[in-house]
Amino acid sequence: DPAADPSQQEAKQREAEIRNTILAQVLDQAARARLSNLALVKPDKAKAVENYLIQMARFGQLPGKVSEQGLIEILEKVSQQTEKKTTVKFNRRKVLDSDEEDDY
Repeated sequence: DPAADPSQQEAKQREAEIRNTILAQVLDQAARARLSNLALVKPDKAKAVENYLIQMARFGQLPGKVSEQGLIEILEKVSQQTEKKTTVKFNRRKVLDSDEEDDY
């Protein structure tokens, strides 16, 4: 946003660099590539996974680098948590005019 304050832009850029640094430390190359691909298709879901990984890293809950298989498991967890239940409801209205009674 060109109208945004330059200090805000710098803060966002620093935050993005910190996020990338943390993710580079906790993900192996294949997992990082998968997360990048996900970010292209579903940026919201990728952001949620990134936040989850960063939170786990900050609290020391990650034993080592997360492999691609580990990332897939995390993706499944996040998907289950954010899964939206969709229901379809048909509201059929009764019409005074019936098709069965054709008046010509």
